[in-house]
Amino acid sequence: MNVPLEHALLLATAVFGIGLSCALIRRELLFVLLGVEIMLCAAGLALVAGSAAWRQPDGQVFWMLLLAIAAAEVAVGLSLLLHLHRRRRTGDVDELRSLRGE
Repeated sequence: MNVPLEHALLLATAVFGIGLSCALIRRELLFVLLGVEIMLCAAGLALVAGSAAWRQPDGQVFWMLLLAIAAAEVAVGLSLLLHLHRRRRTGDVDELRSLRGE
């Protein structure tokens, strides 16, 4: 069963919008990271859908690269969150500025 490219891209756009709203509205670092991860998943969906529509493996290869980038982003983000929580007992994004001199 083939899903039309337009439907897959529409779904990817909707998922990206959900992730963007999550990243912009919430002030907790964990929810911002979650929103960024949702946006990366939407980009991966668009890559794989385009790859399937044109029958080229390039989109799937880029999706694997995107997974590696997402894993690195999660590692850095969670380490920042852990450091922020240990120092300030909060996960607020605005408190990240206070860690600059430490």
